[in-house]
Amino acid sequence: MGTQIKNQIKLSMLSVDENVGFARTAAAAFAAQLDLTLTEIDEIKVAVSEAVSNSVIHGYGDCNDKQNYIELIMNLFQDKLEFTVIDYGRGIADIKEARQPSFSSDPERMGLGFVFMDSFMDELEVISELGQGTTVRMVKMLVPCVEH
Repeated sequence: MGTQIKNQIKLSMLSVDENVGFARTAAAAFAAQLDLTLTEIDEIKVAVSEAVSNSVIHGYGDCNDKQNYIELIMNLFQDKLEFTVIDYGRGIADIKEARQPSFSSDPERMGLGFVFMDSFMDELEVISELGQGTTVRMVKMLVPCVEH
């Protein structure tokens, strides 16, 4: 693409509920290096925590008896922030269906994770293969400063 990475953080974490909050805080800290509004940082926190939460709940589900990992890769480019969440779990059978409001494979859940990711970020890409896992890539575009 020719776009140079200005900063990058890669985190690998066990798929446990406690790490959702950690990922959320890490994303906020990464975004805080920029001159973003508190609202923009809050939106990033929600989107990243929803993606990580989906990996914990749906990606691995009840098979937490083994060491299941989630990767969080945060990239800063000149014009955007990019957050990628990767799990190696069950995968999503129908991505289009999973992205519909109120759809959830768990009847106890509201099914709004992808809705939040989509509305709070400028780009959302979901790649998944059954039995192989899911990659969620989210982008927040940065508005360039205009000098007067």
